[in-house]
Amino acid sequence: MVIVLVLLLGLGGVGLAQWYLWRRLVRDVSAPGGWYRRVGTVLAVVLPLLSVGALVGGRLLPLGVERWFAWPGFLWLALMLYLVLALAVGEAVRPLLMRLPRRAGAVAVPDPGPAPDGVPGTAREGTAADPGRRLLVARSVAVAAGGAAAMVVGAGMYGVLRGPSLKQVTVPLAKLPRRAHGYRIAVVSDIHLGPILGRAHTQRIVDTINRAQPDLIAVVGDLVDGTVPELGPAALPLAQLRARDGAFFVTGNHEYFSGAAPWVEFVRELGIHPLENARTELPWFDLAGVNDIQGTAEGQGPDYAKALGDRDRARTAVLLAHQPVTIHQTVRFGVDLQLSGHTHGGQLWPGNYLAELANPTVAGLERYGDTQLYVTRGAGAWGPPVRVGAPSDITIVTLASTTA
Repeated sequence: MVIVLVLLLGLGGVGLAQWYLWRRLVRDVSAPGGWYRRVGTVLAVVLPLLSVGALVGGRLLPLGVERWFAWPGFLWLALMLYLVLALAVGEAVRPLLMRLPRRAGAVAVPDPGPAPDGVPGTAREGTAADPGRRLLVARSVAVAAGGAAAMVVGAGMYGVLRGPSLKQVTVPLAKLPRRAHGYRIAVVSDIHLGPILGRAHTQRIVDTINRAQPDLIAVVGDLVDGTVPELGPAALPLAQLRARDGAFFVTGNHEYFSGAAPWVEFVRELGIHPLENARTELPWFDLAGVNDIQGTAEGQGPDYAKALGDRDRARTAVLLAHQPVTIHQTVRFGVDLQLSGHTHGGQLWPGNYLAELANPTVAGLERYGDTQLYVTRGAGAWGPPVRVGAPSDITIVTLASTTA
């Protein structure tokens, strides 16, 4: 019942936003019966339907068909968000524009018919009731909002398709042996291979990691949005990952949407070591991994006791866990550092404020008791291939011994 209610509220919100955009970008700036009004009204119906198709297509459609919905549907969701925000700013400046004095000698804009609000009015030059002035202001705000939204979304899409940047973070650990000072872990999460991001995206990520020459690679979940038969070829470049102590993988919530077990076996075949509630003892510290919380419904959830229960707590422990919300459980098991992803840093501003409601840390390094948590913003994008205010990254986490 709760899920249905949330879905209905979400659909209602999107419908209201779509009606608002149609009113400000189509109805208020065009004459009834004109070609612009007709085309705009059709798009106001078709684009939301494409967005719905993009959101549900992953579970109903083959990947090749899903792509036809994903590109326009997801991009419209991002564009819709920033059009609404830009038009909201326009609402604040609209009254000021209506009161600006008309330049001397300016030609009045002809009255196209009823005013946008449907109330006929007489053309009283220079006043708020001037239909010509109303039309000019409505068109100016619409053009400015459309241009601003297009530039924001375009820049955000370029950032995703260009590939993640390399970020450097140093984490001091009290129990880390001096001989391990400077140990470098490449942390990559939320690659999200799917109908938009494919093999070329994987190759960019692999090349970026290999150029950094890390000692160890941690792939912290949400690798894919689809099945092994569909997306296995897109993931193949991961076999090229190179690090002295190897590459390790833990599941994210999206792996369970499409079948986690086949993906665990697939990455194993690529030479990446899955840590399914398991631990490996490296010479300098213990590296552990737990399954994502989403696996609980399938009896494959995180098992901290299995991964960490019998370890020597005098040794440094680094844990891979996809969702940062598990940090409080991690603290109880005496882990020194948890590496996570999941949040995308919010991906689309102001989504970071919503992400803060569900996650203890949205991005970056924070301390919880004796445990430190680092959350990467991720290397890909879910839904719209767009990031605004949260650029994608691969992080080189350098471990520092406090006794060095």
